[in-house]
Amino acid sequence: MKIGILGTGNVGRALAVGWAGAGHDVVLGSRRSDDTDLRAELAAALGEGIPVVDPSSAVMGAEVVVNATPGTASVPLLAEIGAPALAGKVLLDVAVGFTEDGALSHPGESLGEEIQRTFPDTKVVKTLCTVDARLMGAPDSLEGPSTIFLSGDDAEAKRAVGGLLNELGWPAESLLDLGGITTARGQEHYSLLFLGIAGAIGSYGFGIRVVPPTRG
Repeated sequence: MKIGILGTGNVGRALAVGWAGAGHDVVLGSRRSDDTDLRAELAAALGEGIPVVDPSSAVMGAEVVVNATPGTASVPLLAEIGAPALAGKVLLDVAVGFTEDGALSHPGESLGEEIQRTFPDTKVVKTLCTVDARLMGAPDSLEGPSTIFLSGDDAEAKRAVGGLLNELGWPAESLLDLGGITTARGQEHYSLLFLGIAGAIGSYGFGIRVVPPTRG
């Protein structure tokens, strides 16, 4: 499968390594794709097998597009790429937007919803935004099972994303489908609690698990 990842930060890099290691054809998209320093940095960190190209080229031919850009920059970048280029594709959205003062950029809804509304012919699936980048492709580094959530309107797209999550090491029993894209609000708004927990325990390297009640 060809996967185009928009963003070359920690999230984009972690996902690129994970899926390239699973045998997928992965490219990274960046506005700085001509920057020789960035190319050298990525080659040193990821190896030579994951090219970096401009965002439009990363999307071209990709079956799955991954939004790993800073949340406040996501919609403008996708708009530059254009709705026709994104039509019919699965868009795995990992981003969460924050304002300069640390508040959520979408306090009344979610970035995932805005992307779906702006690009109605694209199949948006929100996931992975409830764990740190270092855990996205390394769930076995946690002491126990953790839950990863999926939100999206297209069932087939969510199944495809679920398969990609399995390849990162997240087993089927760790995946919880929350429902339509409006449920992305819960995932994104959890980010505030995530930061609070991280501050309390002194680490971002943790997951959460949905534990059902005992059956009486």
